[in-house]
Amino acid sequence: MEAKELLQQHIAKTALLTEEEFDYFYSHFKPFSFKKGQTIITAGDKVNCEYFVISGCLKAFFINDEIKMYILQFAMPTWWASDYAALYNKTEATINVDCITDAEVLCLSNEDREKLCKEFHQVEHFFRWRTNKGYIASQKRLLSFMNNNVKIRYEELLALYPQLYNLVPKHLIAAYLGVSRETLSRLYNS
Repeated sequence: MEAKELLQQHIAKTALLTEEEFDYFYSHFKPFSFKKGQTIITAGDKVNCEYFVISGCLKAFFINDEIKMYILQFAMPTWWASDYAALYNKTEATINVDCITDAEVLCLSNEDREKLCKEFHQVEHFFRWRTNKGYIASQKRLLSFMNNNVKIRYEELLALYPQLYNLVPKHLIAAYLGVSRETLSRLYNS
């Protein structure tokens, strides 16, 4: 499926735009292709856009002072990724975003998103809905971290996103769950 059609289907689940309105909306996006392992955002960067994934898989992650990686998000097709704190607060990035696989994305600048939200109530509705869904997912993940052991968190992740198991290397799934690769190996070999 081509980028425009995928974005249109994604938006149409929440917002009703005429063909002309959608064409105008789409004209604000810029396509980019990235290779596996390529960095999109590095901690310390200025961040001025967010990325809609057309194909491939991205990861948003943080590396602490002990050089331990914590994955905040995987982003597969129809998912969005950025350092949202840096984007909205106009500060330097504190997280990194890179490509787990080759990826095709559409980039929307913060300035254009705000402009589109002012021009179209339906676009504003879509972005508010998407932000709310993201907040709910983050809250669920945090509660799972506080209440569930690693085995339950692993099972929840695979139940929600079964495609991750074959798409994402196991050491990255371990980093997402906050455990070592060895601990994860014991879980999926048991």
